[in-house]
Formats: sequence, structure tokens, C-alpha cells
Amino acid sequence: MAELQPHAVALFRVVVSLLFTMHGAASLFGILGGNRGTGAAIPAGQWPGWWAAVIQLTGGVLVLLGLGTRWSALLCSGSMAYAYFVVHQPTALVPLKNGGELAALFCWCFFLVAVLGPGAWSLDSLLGVLRRRSRPLVA
Repeated sequence: MAELQPHAVALFRVVVSLLFTMHGAASLFGILGGNRGTGAAIPAGQWPGWWAAVIQLTGGVLVLLGLGTRWSALLCSGSMAYAYFVVHQPTALVPLKNGGELAALFCWCFFLVAVLGPGAWSLDSLLGVLRRRSRPLVA
């Protein structure tokens, strides 16, 4: 099973970041049901929702592509920790009571990606291979 780990990590990264990206797109553009299923977009610049959606869209796309994966995933994780503690936790401590399950799950999923790295299929890996190939031979 160990030889499958890089592929499993990559698949996990792609699925989680695609879902995250869709949340950002829904909130910014009012598509896919819009922000929280309202059919509407968040007004540009509104704190903190619009900024969170920008992180969801851009961070999600970067993690999806595996570009700057660890830093992008860490930013996504932090934004979801903020969402949990500022938006959800004041209502109730337990995620099932405060509606913060998605924020908690995304937080920990992106933290795991930041720790494990992008996995097998990523632009980070491809760029690393290209860099190694382009190094001049030392005489």
C-alpha cells in the first residue's frame, strides 16, 4: 500500500480542493446555488465573507493544480480555522450544534495537505523535475 500513498494524497488533494473552489465560486459569482444556497453573490469587499471566498477560489485552484501547494493549503486551512472560531464557535462549541462541520473538515483536510505535500500529480512535482533536468552539468 505504501507505493499508492503519493497517488492517494494527490486524489485527496484534488477532491478536497475542487469542493473548496466550488464554494468560493458560488460565493463570488452567485453560481452553483450562490452564497449559502441563496442564489446570490457576496458583495465585493464585504468582510469577512468576500475575502474568505477569494481565498476559497484562488487557494482552492492553487491546491487543485498542486502549485505552491503547501503554502496555499496552509492559507486555506487557516481561513477555515478563522471561520470556525469567529463565525461558528460563538454559537456553540460542538460543530454539530453550530453548523461548523464543513469549516472544521476543510481546516483539517488542508492542514493535512500542507503537511503531506501535493502527492504524485502536481505542478510542484512537474516543476521540480523540469528544474532538475535544466541544471547544467558540472565539469
